[in-house]
Amino acid sequence: MYILCYLCIQSIRYCFLYCSRRYINRLKENDAACLSALQNGHIFLFHRLIPLLQCSDPETFRPIALTYSEVQSVLHKCGSDGSLLKESILIGCSEQNHAQFCLDVGKSMLDSFSIAQNCKGTFMDLRKAFFLLEGAEAPLVAKAQALLQWHQINRFCGATGQLTQRNQAGSQRACSSSSIVYYPKMSPVVIVLVSDGKRCLLGRQSSFPRGLYSALAGFCDMGETLEEALRREVAEEVGLEVQNIIYSSSQHWPFPHSSFMLACHATVSPLNVDHLELEDARWFTEEEITCALQVKAPPWRDHRPAVWLPPKHAVAHRLIMEWREQQHSQDTE
Repeated sequence: MYILCYLCIQSIRYCFLYCSRRYINRLKENDAACLSALQNGHIFLFHRLIPLLQCSDPETFRPIALTYSEVQSVLHKCGSDGSLLKESILIGCSEQNHAQFCLDVGKSMLDSFSIAQNCKGTFMDLRKAFFLLEGAEAPLVAKAQALLQWHQINRFCGATGQLTQRNQAGSQRACSSSSIVYYPKMSPVVIVLVSDGKRCLLGRQSSFPRGLYSALAGFCDMGETLEEALRREVAEEVGLEVQNIIYSSSQHWPFPHSSFMLACHATVSPLNVDHLELEDARWFTEEEITCALQVKAPPWRDHRPAVWLPPKHAVAHRLIMEWREQQHSQDTE
């Protein structure tokens, strides 16, 4: 009975995903349908790429889903005529089949404090928000910020210098002079958790908050395979030769300008850190990783522990958890 119920639930879920993807694709291709969906959908606000969030539980936040009329009312209260609403960008579809959009109100010079106050929320930096958002909502906010940023930095055609025009969904920009169509892109990045069998290797850049360590990562060079990029990055950053590579998973990451993270595990032999690439790299035991995982939110500036790790929504966190589970299963055998 349990198996039958599980299969029914999975079937319903896959059916929803299939239908929602077809619906989203139709909105991308039909400006009138997209504008109609906007007027009946949900809108998530940003101010200069910073998302508007609301506290739902202690130390937990979620993005505020506003209706078209609610956003219109907020904009009017803050001195805007509401025409900004047409610049909303399509980001997805809810399980209730409501189209989801994002809108950055920052360029209209509207006061962020007034908007947050009217919406009973707060604008919070996305890097901090990743520690406090619910699981399913973090990717949605990340995608929204990435699309907003892409539109901000791709307003002109690279061939003619002319201003490009977006479609209503915001899924593309086109140049009328060159007929070139531009689509949002992600840069491929390899991220790897290196292990010597008993310990895992984490590093930190000088730009990281004090005490934060993560898996090694780097952009793929033109023409490189995933494996080639991984071996090069590990050799450059810590002077190690990779022996075995196991693919784990992938993830969109909005920093620095929308990255496609390809996550792997790898085993290696001796360590030699390049301090031009990394500030530090260290081997960590299972016990040290377990201790660092106890930090659930960014520590206060004056109370930082020796080591803390990326948020649970980051693929680096997933790699670390997979490694710890593997170590635990080996210990119990």
